[in-house]
Amino acid sequence: MRSFLRKILHFALKTAVVLFVASLLLTVAYRWINPPITPLMISRAIDGAPINKTWRPINEISPNLICASIASEDNNFLGHRGFDIGAIYDAIDEHNKGKRQRGASTISQQTAKNVFLWSGRSWVRKGLEVYFTFLIEHLWDKERIMEVYLNVIEMGEGIYGAEAAAQHYFGRTAAKLTKRQAALIVAAYPNPRQRDPAHPTAYLNKRAAQIQRLMPLMGTIAFDDDTIESAQQRYDKYLEKRKSRFEQTKNLKQNKR
Repeated sequence: MRSFLRKILHFALKTAVVLFVASLLLTVAYRWINPPITPLMISRAIDGAPINKTWRPINEISPNLICASIASEDNNFLGHRGFDIGAIYDAIDEHNKGKRQRGASTISQQTAKNVFLWSGRSWVRKGLEVYFTFLIEHLWDKERIMEVYLNVIEMGEGIYGAEAAAQHYFGRTAAKLTKRQAALIVAAYPNPRQRDPAHPTAYLNKRAAQIQRLMPLMGTIAFDDDTIESAQQRYDKYLEKRKSRFEQTKNLKQNKR
């Protein structure tokens, strides 16, 4: 019996090592090689959806779409290290107050999920998302994360990436998207198969307008070392204040008990 258990343990350990090495090599490879397909694309294709995608380097994607994505999805993208702890504090506070919780998933987390993982929700998938987010934040730079994100994210039924979305909805290249068009595409992100940026509902128009108002507040969006370092320093200072405020709220709540 002990011999059998040792064999099982040995097999599990070898499997874990192989999977770890394989995930590491794949992540390193994707630093330079564009992911040809993602698990979500395969899943949708099995269900009968087409795969409409055309890869574009980040310098051929409108800065408006980059700015709109950051404004809507991850204000602190340039400053955090993969996980927006401040947004997590906000989500905890909202939960404690009984409010509807906002998502705290960063662009880095969404990229890790879209490139490496299957759709759905489970603790196993969430744990792997954390793992792959850690890997890409350390093995890729922010520019590469954004480039991959804007090329693999689902933007409609069978539509993946900025170029396919720009052509499908507005008949133009991703490089020529206006602020309004970029905001409409991003506004549809949470449920892209049910929302049409080319024929927006009242809600989609309202959300796009909100994103457009936020875009000028994002400041300079660049991926050079100086800009990233400056953004990280600002984020660290913000996080210190946010953590202090969170602890104060926590202590007040405990004192009332």
